[in-house]
Amino acid sequence: MRFGKTLQSSFHQPWQDKYLDYPKLKSMLREDEYEEDESWTENDETKFSDEIFNVQLEKVTSFHEEKFKELKDRVDSAFEKLKELPTPENDQPRSDIATQRLKELEAELDAITNEVNELKRYSNINYTGFLKIVKKHDRKRGLRYKIRPMMMQQLSDRPFNSEQAYSPLIHRLSLAYFTVKQQLEEGVSDGVMAELQDGVQETRNGETYSAHKFWVHADNLLEVKTFIMRRLPNLVYSEVSAKEVDGNEDPSLTSLYFDNSKFDLYKRKVERETEASSLRLRWYGQLSASPEIFLEQKIVHEGGGSEERKFTIKGKYVKPFIDGEYKMEKTIAKMERQGQSEDEIAKFKSTVNGIQEFIKERKLQPVVRANYKRTAFQKPTDDRIRISIDTDLAFVREDTLDSRRPCRDPNEWHRLDIDNRNIGYPFKDINQSEVSRFPHALLEIKLKEDGKRKRPEWIEDLISSHMVYPAARFSKFAHGVAVLFDDYVNTLPFWLSDLDKDIRKDPQAAFEEEEQKKARRAADEQVVGSLLGNKMGSFQPSKSSPVSKSYLAERIASESGAGPAGSPASTAVAGRGPRENGESAGQQNEQGQQQQQRGYGTIMPSFSIITRYAKSRQRKRDKVQLPEGVTEPETWIKNEGPLKVEPKVWLANERTFMKWQHICVLLGGLAVALYTAAGRDMLALAFGIVYLAIAAFAGGWGWLMHRTRRQMIVDRSGRDFDNLVGPMVVSFALVVALVLNFVFQYRAAVHRMDAAASLEGLNSTVAQLPVVDELLR
Repeated sequence: MRFGKTLQSSFHQPWQDKYLDYPKLKSMLREDEYEEDESWTENDETKFSDEIFNVQLEKVTSFHEEKFKELKDRVDSAFEKLKELPTPENDQPRSDIATQRLKELEAELDAITNEVNELKRYSNINYTGFLKIVKKHDRKRGLRYKIRPMMMQQLSDRPFNSEQAYSPLIHRLSLAYFTVKQQLEEGVSDGVMAELQDGVQETRNGETYSAHKFWVHADNLLEVKTFIMRRLPNLVYSEVSAKEVDGNEDPSLTSLYFDNSKFDLYKRKVERETEASSLRLRWYGQLSASPEIFLEQKIVHEGGGSEERKFTIKGKYVKPFIDGEYKMEKTIAKMERQGQSEDEIAKFKSTVNGIQEFIKERKLQPVVRANYKRTAFQKPTDDRIRISIDTDLAFVREDTLDSRRPCRDPNEWHRLDIDNRNIGYPFKDINQSEVSRFPHALLEIKLKEDGKRKRPEWIEDLISSHMVYPAARFSKFAHGVAVLFDDYVNTLPFWLSDLDKDIRKDPQAAFEEEEQKKARRAADEQVVGSLLGNKMGSFQPSKSSPVSKSYLAERIASESGAGPAGSPASTAVAGRGPRENGESAGQQNEQGQQQQQRGYGTIMPSFSIITRYAKSRQRKRDKVQLPEGVTEPETWIKNEGPLKVEPKVWLANERTFMKWQHICVLLGGLAVALYTAAGRDMLALAFGIVYLAIAAFAGGWGWLMHRTRRQMIVDRSGRDFDNLVGPMVVSFALVVALVLNFVFQYRAAVHRMDAAASLEGLNSTVAQLPVVDELLR
């Protein structure tokens, strides 16, 4: 079907006059007239460019922005209605009025969701129309005027077909659906849970995973790999032939995707229809090495979840299987000889028959090949976190759509000119019009999440970092068909306009954007939590960028001196809600307590109970969980070998011990002198005993520190050698003793002066008496 008819059949009647006027642009282009390019003048080019950029593109963009804002306001209104609902009491049934309000809210959410889907279809068909018409322009009038690069840039700058623009709206809708269905005690679909987790649900071997896909720029690729390899080991594929890849290289993978001449599988996948399927053959290394080949069918069910069916097949049986001449009889007979259970054999037969019927009904043939190198990360015997990075990705046509010049021999299931000659990336030895190279690396993270375990913090850090560009719905199959068969399809994936733009992001800007996104989601989840009686999650602002910590620390430190009050980070914090400010205040209090404990520990490390407790808690919190089969060594490598200590280290310890003994002797001599000369003076006697105790403490402390530091040297301990307890105790005791001695001696001197003055006054009074005069005569 021509695109003009496809566009006309896709109209949403209320918006009919808001679509791209494709027939008008075709008439301006004069596509049906077979004239020479000289007849296309500069004035014609100006009129066409003005119409497509300033009229049609602006019309579509303005209408999309208007409808999107309207839908956003309706979602906000739905959340306000959620807030107005009464919080349910424990074990108390909800009233009929509240139930009715919930059902009305659910109907309103259904209406919003339907309109969101219509708006997305509107965006997709117009997006495809713009790309189609500029391709026609460049093909017919492109000798002097090419506008496709300009259109790609314009589409990238106007995110009316961007998946990221819809993500916040879809998340809020999912959250509202989750709340309403939980209140009505209805089940929550996998699709809703996937939207809440920002992932795509996949089922593998009966277990559910959430899949997250990203593009990685070549400049960030090494940094992403090293960030992951610190936490997960590199997975080695046992299927790789030793002839093809040595132990130091990543394996080469080839995926051969199927479709028919109408590209029905591609269309259903791009338009996200229910029960959309894809079929591929996949193998490792070169096909000439006779590797094991996997035939895989992936089915996307209603609600967003998916499942995978697959089995292995030898290369010589692929063509007969596709033609329906071979039904894996030899493999079934081998399973029976091995004594496998009837259920396993029946399940295998069901998978084989289902895939073969699928090929027959849809008339499927190989159409596109994806070749790439894969680096995988996963813990042995632990599949909770699976990460893969695909690099050197290239797409090659494998079709026979043009019977006069087929890319592949119709009697073969793969291209012999590639596989017989072992041609690999970048495929320079074949027709370059049949090859498309992807400019970025692909990062895919699969997490086994059951709602009970929290997602690892380092995964959250990587997902929200500046090093990755989200591509949640990216598909190798869809991309390969879109770039190599754009003349055969009338719907293009949304991410094509992002290929020509720089996906690198400023670390600080990406960090602040993620913090604001978390803040908005935390506010939404708090509303849901208050309605459901518990909080779904909690948001805590990060202290710095998670991945590039050292880089941002230097940058923020340099910018904070110029004006911290006006910095973007401070502005973001100041604009947060009460809940976030409360949590930030709690974190600041914790930091203050930690700083206070650190100060106490510096003064009295041996007697700081708070610090010891904090350090113990910190050690438990920071203890790394080792992989299975790995135990912590009893002796560290640094402690192996003979002990070699420089003589100055021993002498420094001995010199410190002699200093303490010198203090002990001086104080002891002073104490003995005071005690000996005290006589009946109780004060001097008491101070002599006190100084003697201080001297004994100094001697004991010096000996204890000498032995402790010696043992630390022998043990190669990394602890600090300084300890302020002893000097502080001795200094404090001496100061107290000297002050008390001064006070007591001062009081005694004052008492003696008062006694002398009283005696002198008595003598003068007696001398004036007459009796005394008579006696003197």
